[in-house]
Amino acid sequence: MVSNLPGLALLIPLLSFLLSALLVRAAIGYAHRRGMLDQPGQRRSHSTPTPRGGGIGIVVAALALLPVCLSALPASQPIAETVALWMGLALVAATGWWDDHRPLPVVPRLAVQSLAVLALGAALVVAGTPAWWLPLLLVAGVGSINVHNFMDGIDGLLAQQAMFVFAGVGVLAADRAAWSLAVAALVVTFACLGFWLFNRPPARIFMGDVGSGSLGFLVFALGALLWSRHAALIWPLAVLCAAFLTDAGLTLSVRIWRGRRWYSAHREHLYQWLVRKGATHRQVGRGYLVWNLVVCAPLAVLSWYGGDKGWWACIAAYALTATVWTRLKRRCLRRRPA
Repeated sequence: MVSNLPGLALLIPLLSFLLSALLVRAAIGYAHRRGMLDQPGQRRSHSTPTPRGGGIGIVVAALALLPVCLSALPASQPIAETVALWMGLALVAATGWWDDHRPLPVVPRLAVQSLAVLALGAALVVAGTPAWWLPLLLVAGVGSINVHNFMDGIDGLLAQQAMFVFAGVGVLAADRAAWSLAVAALVVTFACLGFWLFNRPPARIFMGDVGSGSLGFLVFALGALLWSRHAALIWPLAVLCAAFLTDAGLTLSVRIWRGRRWYSAHREHLYQWLVRKGATHRQVGRGYLVWNLVVCAPLAVLSWYGGDKGWWACIAAYALTATVWTRLKRRCLRRRPA
């Protein structure tokens, strides 16, 4: 099996890319037939009706191939964890797919998300993680699902961020010889690439809740599996997510401080303000990509080599990101719309 690992590490992600791209292309026609179109509006950042639900390609590719990676490759995960991840992903994706067709209230969505996260958390406890971590895992998992849902608001941004994060997870896992997790991360990376081809500016289809919530769950799930085996990797993992977590976290904090409904649709994230002030979706996405490559990636490497002391690079990443976020947000608020 080990001798075949390089070939499998290329073949399985390639299958994920092809499956995702084919399904996303089919989802465009399906969305048009079912009337699943996001209309332009005051709380939207696009100007033409655009089909949604393209994230189903990512989800199906992940559901089909992740069990193969996690259970059949070297350094495989315990079967309970693989089953819990698959079931959790299926639950979150099904809820998102339903919501893309007919909006669901907040409470049922949060209930299903909590169930999915707790299922994986319970599997980790069975494998040896202390039970007192469960509440923290619940907050982290449900938070990740909703953060990635909030940050899916302009063409290509979430798919681009997901490719960056999962590629990083793959590198971290490979460094610790966690080959099953490394290939699993590549599977999601290439599935996102298959979707991004249709979602890059100008987008032909949006991800929808089926995709954004599922990616948020997968970021949490693969990160938690890696953390449970190598706890020090939590720091570089957190650095990889700094751009999204900072934008979502600070925006949410401001909305709560001002007494607004944090879960309602809005256009107050930094990336949305940049578009509102005249930047194109392509320019904003490029800005986030540059930040990830120039700031987050080097600090993640420093945190990686720092081991148990990698927390200082994590703090530096979030401090820098928060500083830039604050300055850009103030500049947006001072400028008149283009």
